[in-house]
Amino acid sequence: MSSSELLPHIEIIHNPNNQPIDRAVIWLHGLGASGDDFVPVVPELGLDGRHGVRFIFPHAPRIPVTVNGGYVMPAWYDILEINLSRKVDSAQIAASAQRVRDLIAAQNAQGIATRHIVLAGFSQGGAVAYHTALSHPEPLAGLLALSTYLATQDELATLSPAQHAANHHLPIAIHHGTRDNIVPEALGQQAYDWLSARGYAPTYHTYPMAHQVCLPEIQTIGRWLNRVLA
Repeated sequence: MSSSELLPHIEIIHNPNNQPIDRAVIWLHGLGASGDDFVPVVPELGLDGRHGVRFIFPHAPRIPVTVNGGYVMPAWYDILEINLSRKVDSAQIAASAQRVRDLIAAQNAQGIATRHIVLAGFSQGGAVAYHTALSHPEPLAGLLALSTYLATQDELATLSPAQHAANHHLPIAIHHGTRDNIVPEALGQQAYDWLSARGYAPTYHTYPMAHQVCLPEIQTIGRWLNRVLA
């Protein structure tokens, strides 16, 4: 796939020690936002500089969103209902996951192995990151799930053991705010329980915050990235 066909995105290089760029983080924003949202986080992560890291912040396409009265906004998929069951358009999640796979392939073409790529996502972007990582055919470096939920458990449950095998030992870090009134923390815990019951080993972190990120969380993420990108 040519670069013109990829999702539009922002690239930020973190490389204070002029190392080869051999690691990547693909970070998906939430509903109604843009790839710009998490760009300011990069210098706050405290990465150790052992590797050159390319951060890719894609922009979601603009589509009508049912729960917002059909208003057209940046979204990775349509949300059909706002409740704890979170009825969503699973086909659109799968389509967005494929667009993320295209970004992974583009990094591969630039010399970054899949095993050195982390997928991260906030809120809606996290649901896509979950689906992409848990069904990806090659091992990734890690999955970072921020203030999000596992929207496609039914679809993932139908995958064969072979389809799950590549990332069964994937480092998964879940972060959620205890005061989140957009994606209730119960949904983050539900994802943790679902993964744990299936033999994954996620870590779970909470913070006294709403639907957002905070500095202690960013610092914890930075330490985790230093480990999984080592």
